[in-house]
Amino acid sequence: MSRDGLYERHFSDPRMERAFLSAVSFTTTFAVARGITHAIRAGRGPFRNVSAGGTHIHHSTFGIFGLIGIGYVWTRQWGTGVGVCNRWGSRTSASLYGIACALTLDEFALWLDLHDDYWDKQGRKSIDAVALFGGLLAISVAGRDALHELGLLPHALDELVKRDRRRRGIES
Repeated sequence: MSRDGLYERHFSDPRMERAFLSAVSFTTTFAVARGITHAIRAGRGPFRNVSAGGTHIHHSTFGIFGLIGIGYVWTRQWGTGVGVCNRWGSRTSASLYGIACALTLDEFALWLDLHDDYWDKQGRKSIDAVALFGGLLAISVAGRDALHELGLLPHALDELVKRDRRRRGIES
C-alpha cells in the first residue's frame, strides 16, 4: 500500500489523532527534559536551572500549570476535536497535554517525598512512573494501524489486539 496519504488515512478521526499527538509530544518532551537536566547537572551547554528570588523552580511546576490550563480548555470543550472540529486547536491541545504530562511525571519522585531526590536512588520512581504512563499512553495510541502499515508493529502484538477486540465484540 502506498504511503501517500498515510497520515490522513490513519488519523482522520480527531480522537485517534489526539492520542497519537499526545503520545509523540510526551515521549519527545520527556527525552528532551532528561537531556537538558543531565546537561545542567554536568555544567554543559547553555542550559541553567530556573530560579525566582533564589528559589529553584522545578520543571514539574510548568507541567502542573500546563495540565491545569489544558484541563480548563477541555472543560470548556475547546480544542477537543468533538462537534464543530477545529483541527488546529485539537492538535495543539493534545500536544500540550503530552508536554505537560512529561514535565510533571519526570519529577514524580518529588511528589512523593517532597524533596529534590531527582538524582538519588529514590529518583528512580520518576523513571518508573514515566515508563508506566508512557506505556499506557502508547497502548491507547490511535496509531496502531499506521504503525502496522509501516511495519513497525510486531504482528504478534497486532494479533493479540485483534483477538481481544473479537472477544469483546468490537470490530477490528
